[in-house]
Amino acid sequence: MDQLSETAVNAVADLAKSAGATVLTVSAPSNAKGIPTSVPALLDPKTGNATSLKQLFDAWRDTPDRKSGTARITTLESFIDLTRRHATENSAIFAATDWKAPFLLTVVDYHHKNTDVASTEGEVIGTEVGKPENGKHRIEYKFPLSEEWQAWVKMDKQPLNQQAFAEFIEDHIGELASPHEEEVTFWQDKLGGKVAYPHELKMLSIGLKVHAETRVSNNVTLQTGEGELTWEETHRDMKGDKLIVPSLFIIQLPPFFMGEAIRLPVRLRYRVREGSVVWIFQMYRPDVYVTEQVMRDMERAARETDLPAYQGTPEMSA
Repeated sequence: MDQLSETAVNAVADLAKSAGATVLTVSAPSNAKGIPTSVPALLDPKTGNATSLKQLFDAWRDTPDRKSGTARITTLESFIDLTRRHATENSAIFAATDWKAPFLLTVVDYHHKNTDVASTEGEVIGTEVGKPENGKHRIEYKFPLSEEWQAWVKMDKQPLNQQAFAEFIEDHIGELASPHEEEVTFWQDKLGGKVAYPHELKMLSIGLKVHAETRVSNNVTLQTGEGELTWEETHRDMKGDKLIVPSLFIIQLPPFFMGEAIRLPVRLRYRVREGSVVWIFQMYRPDVYVTEQVMRDMERAARETDLPAYQGTPEMSA
């Protein structure tokens, strides 16, 4: 018995003696899992109640009984390094692919995996269920989304008046990109409409007065029963000249802090309400770019730590 245990037991004995109580050992059922085979308890002879002595022993503890807590890491490299430091053969990596808040998570003390039970001839005859674990020791890496990316995501699909639209475009003019020739063809064929150049968006944002004269030119009922309306719109600028309002533009920016820039098409919409123009832009499938990066980093982490990796989150809470 080490000094710490002996001191604690003596303290318990003195307490029991003064209270007329008895220290006894309570044995656990033979098939109990996850608990000691026996535990000390304080028996009150007057009431017959047994009181746990765990708190008394915990007061003398100079190290925790198990690793727990969540380390929050700021780079993928550190995530991999720290996972290597703590990993056991049962550790597992999880990847949350929510494109607005992606993260990687290592559960160091994850449940043990099941194993096959083989006969003497080597034939699999059953499965031994793996030992459950607490899942309280974790390493988390939240992908650091860039400020530019977060700004566009925040305003995505949000209606903007002329002033708000102008200010946003002005603040983010450096993220507008001139479309490549092949991009113009590809995106116009895929999404329809005209792809704008940065200077065209700048013109729209700083004062073009757009009037929409709209009428239905064709009304067709499809075989599915759906109605198809074809609209004609004439747009004019401040000089009264006709203007084609582009329906697409390209942005170039890194989704992640200090990451590589991507080129992303953005749909541009507007509505005329009582003479005022309301602008709406919609990023085209931003989830694809983020999810692809998360998957690449998940695969890298799994490869460099030699751990299994899964898309999703663990079943137990932290």
